[in-house]
Amino acid sequence: MRPIRAACLGTATALVTLLACAPGAGAATDIDSAHDKGKHRVITLVGRLVQQTPFPVSPTGPSQGDRTVFRSDLYDQNNVTKVGETNGTCTTTRTIDGGAEVCVVTYTLEGRGQLSVQGMVFGHLNAGPPPSFDNGITGGTGDFDRARGSVHADTIGMGLRRFTIDLYL
Repeated sequence: MRPIRAACLGTATALVTLLACAPGAGAATDIDSAHDKGKHRVITLVGRLVQQTPFPVSPTGPSQGDRTVFRSDLYDQNNVTKVGETNGTCTTTRTIDGGAEVCVVTYTLEGRGQLSVQGMVFGHLNAGPPPSFDNGITGGTGDFDRARGSVHADTIGMGLRRFTIDLYL
């Protein structure tokens, strides 16, 4: 999940990133109700891109192996209270047909634990807003021990992404 592309203040993920135009309403709970073993929770967070550094393989343009390292602060679904941060990397694996990258991101929720997330982002080299994407939760710590599920990311503004975490504990 790469932060937001350079034209938009980042490239595709970082949850934070992170992704599409109007905040969504929905059946999201807040992060205080996330930990309840054997339960399903939906957590909605807003990521504000703080830092993003590209490490291109070639100065002549996008190349397989290009890497971006990023960090975003995470806020509650109303984008008011800071609740944590994301840290991650994305590596370009394809430069044709809009590009593709694989991303590995850790979501740290203050006093709660961490969620590890990874997956593909397609279309990050296309013009316009960064694409929405879905990545898998591969594990967690603390309140999120044995977590599974997915994270959906949408760009909601310059350097802002809404993350909808579909969490099973």
